[in-house]
Amino acid sequence: MSLSRRNFVIATSVAAGGSMVLTACSSGSSSTGKDGSKSKGHGGTDKYTGSVVVGTKEDSTGPAPEVPGAKKGGTIRGIAPDDFSHLDPQRIYFSWNSAVGDLFIRCLTGYKIAADGSMKLVGDLATDAGTTKDGGKTWEFTLKDGLKWEDGKELTVEDVRHGIERGFASFTTEGAGYAQQALTGTTDFRGKYKGPYGGKHLDSVVTDKAAKTITFKLVEARPDFNFTLAMSSYGAVPVKGDSKEKYDKDPVSAGPYRIKSHSVDKSMTLVRNEHWDPNTDAIRTAYPDQFVYEFGPESLQATDRLIADSGDDQYAVMAYSGVPAERIQKVLTDAELKKRTFNGLLTGIYYYAINTKRITDVKVRQALIHAWPLEQIRKIYGGPSAGDYATSILSPDIMGYAKDDVYGKLKKPQGDPEKAKALLKEAGKEGQKIVYAFPQSNTYDKTKVVIENALKAAGFEVVLKPMESTSYYDGIQKIDNKFDVMWFGWSPDWPTGYTLMQPLFDGGTIADGANNISQLNVDWVNEAIKKNVTIADPVEAGKAWAALDKRIMTEEAPIIPETFQRRFYLYGSKVGGAMFHPLWSSAVFYKLFVKA
Repeated sequence: MSLSRRNFVIATSVAAGGSMVLTACSSGSSSTGKDGSKSKGHGGTDKYTGSVVVGTKEDSTGPAPEVPGAKKGGTIRGIAPDDFSHLDPQRIYFSWNSAVGDLFIRCLTGYKIAADGSMKLVGDLATDAGTTKDGGKTWEFTLKDGLKWEDGKELTVEDVRHGIERGFASFTTEGAGYAQQALTGTTDFRGKYKGPYGGKHLDSVVTDKAAKTITFKLVEARPDFNFTLAMSSYGAVPVKGDSKEKYDKDPVSAGPYRIKSHSVDKSMTLVRNEHWDPNTDAIRTAYPDQFVYEFGPESLQATDRLIADSGDDQYAVMAYSGVPAERIQKVLTDAELKKRTFNGLLTGIYYYAINTKRITDVKVRQALIHAWPLEQIRKIYGGPSAGDYATSILSPDIMGYAKDDVYGKLKKPQGDPEKAKALLKEAGKEGQKIVYAFPQSNTYDKTKVVIENALKAAGFEVVLKPMESTSYYDGIQKIDNKFDVMWFGWSPDWPTGYTLMQPLFDGGTIADGANNISQLNVDWVNEAIKKNVTIADPVEAGKAWAALDKRIMTEEAPIIPETFQRRFYLYGSKVGGAMFHPLWSSAVFYKLFVKA
């Protein structure tokens, strides 16, 4: 499984010192987290805890819950440094694109986001989150009544199937490949099926137009396949409205808004889709008359405009790029400005992979974890406002997240050199040389100093290997690299343990260009991943992934968890309903409204 475009862009933006909070500041917030940090989410309420469950048929029934105080009308303006790279659902694999895609793309399933940020997987186009009677090998969905495209034509199960089958086409390689692999049993799925344009359909996808059902027959059981189908990559596309490659420029809407105009790299305007029926949609509200996105302004310029809060900017929101380091202190220490912010933890985890092929002694790996200076690193990032300490593999947005802290890092985030020294002595590895690789940037040039000092204090010999950020991933993703510890980050594609554990720790994924940077290949880990992915009950599956997380960290220690990073956004005084999207790390656009 390759590093997703979404994950890669987030990771590289941080490596380049992009939109993250990367300088000293105080959060000035009121709620204390598990690590002693203080944080707030949207609207002055505490940040969500990552709760996600599978909803019922009732949860899947529209209309969506009203946003308190919201009213219809007006224009919401989004400000972003970059245009959307893709609008064709089958070519979307980046959060920024998925966030706006929520306004016009609909999938079989989707996430119903509560005011506290907790989520339910519900039926979007489907009447519920799907049913399986054989542990996840066969999945059936029934479409809701009243679904229409923006031209008023009925949205059918054939259109849903068409969206799935388009993912096999030669021009949709940017999108996800999970469903294609599950349906064919191979990563070379385009070798088995070329897409729907030759008049052939997948035998493994069966539709019944009269019954409005679509059934997926998977090669292997995937109990979380209903989560997979919530990805933008599996959005419906009208069979008779598909313009193939041109569809990326003019997609057909099934959601509450349709694209009226798009000037590439300048602006895009979405207006109401009059054929969208809120009674079919349990997820989205549609308060503004239109959304106008402006592309170009970098985060500093956008922040200064929103601080000034004049004219149309009173109706604007930072759409993806957050408050930069140069302004975070000003924004968070000004009570009036702070009221106009929302923030949240980015999905996934940032960590340091330990090369288990080079550092073969588990005690040495454990010593590294004890020695690592999380507190000093986070101070460079910006203190508590930059994020929470990570102590596990699973992140807070993953079902089953248990807040495990095997190495007591929350008690000693500054590092425990004496414990590390004792472990090195037990292993007979005092003075162990550690080659640490990291992407060059102003930020990581600073963190290397505190890391080097902490490791020396713990009895290690340190060799620093700064690398150009543009070639960094290529370098550390080579099997024969010469590094012992490497900075890395990973964001899951849906909130279950499989999407973190399998890419990062399945021994079968070890290859040049792959993401098992630790090169962990342990039989019991591989077997547990295969077993856990077949657990049908999502609650039990979550518990199993959390248990595997704890055991891997205890017995194998393949990574040094660093942070669950946080991003802050600023918005205008006339914007209501602003909150952090727990999956896309942006605003939840469809909950926004214009204040009276």
